[in-house]
Amino acid sequence: MKYFHNEIEAKWRKYWAENQTFAAENPTEASGKPKYYVLDMFPYPSGAGLHVGHPLGYIASDIVARYKRHKGFNVLHPQGYDSFGLPAEQYAIQTGQHPDKTTKENIARYREQLDKIGFSFDWSREVRTSNADYYKWTQWIFIQLFNSWYNNDANKAEDIATLIALFEKEGNASVNAVCDEGITIFSSSEWNAFSDEEQQKILLQYRLTYLAETEVNWCPALGTVLANDEIVNGVSERGGHPVIRKKMTQWSMRISAYAERLLQGLETIDWTESLKESQRNWIGKSVGAMVSFKVLPTTDNQQPTTVEVFTTRPDTIFGVTFMTLAPEHDLVAKITTPEQKEA
Repeated sequence: MKYFHNEIEAKWRKYWAENQTFAAENPTEASGKPKYYVLDMFPYPSGAGLHVGHPLGYIASDIVARYKRHKGFNVLHPQGYDSFGLPAEQYAIQTGQHPDKTTKENIARYREQLDKIGFSFDWSREVRTSNADYYKWTQWIFIQLFNSWYNNDANKAEDIATLIALFEKEGNASVNAVCDEGITIFSSSEWNAFSDEEQQKILLQYRLTYLAETEVNWCPALGTVLANDEIVNGVSERGGHPVIRKKMTQWSMRISAYAERLLQGLETIDWTESLKESQRNWIGKSVGAMVSFKVLPTTDNQQPTTVEVFTTRPDTIFGVTFMTLAPEHDLVAKITTPEQKEA
């Protein structure tokens, strides 16, 4: 018996679309259906079509979604496009077209291919991160962070207005906050005498988002800063371009203020232990000690100096045979001997 797959698949794709077969219900409590959420990583629409890695992951999650539907669950299985940022921009540059045009064309092609494979996505929940009605919320979140400071006593973020009120009343000597190192102590009278510009500079040392000169992974070919996980073997994951360390003024977030809360929160989530462990490693909390090593004076460095090193194993400190400074470390120019400067 011959199988006319083109006709059969076209028929059911049409039926699924017209009847919203895979749309999750928004039921009342009385419906009685247990809920189940299946979420895929959204693809970058940064090429002329899907690559094999997309269906490789989506097929597995689609099997789970279909199985749960057959078991009587109300399954929410959405799909969307991570369409804002570097991949979309780079594809537009490569093709010499505006990213808005290429992104919309690529999304249309991706959708066509995803539908032809027959995935059971709820397209009524589609997300496109390049749409203004989506990224306006990321901008909103940034503003909330900018207008907040982290109160260690309350163990949470609070409105920056509460910090200003503390400064006006008693200065900053007793404020227990997550902030820049080396904060200058001032009284309430000194705060009130500061100009508006001086006050704003001080507040920037406390805000959850702040401007700072930090070392970043700069990729000249891509013209942008890359996160650590966007670099593979010293080159950019996208395009394989060289990456250098460079000091730049940029917006940063005091995410470390939440490190302990993130760690504690993992204990309340119904995840596998292996996934929790990967999250703990990403958060990166380490318990150890700071050790000061003395540096012998050289002809260029007559003043004694030290190198501060963090170690999680202070008990092994007597076995240290050498240490390495990063090339961009401030001490390199000061302590390198004349014989080694050229090298």
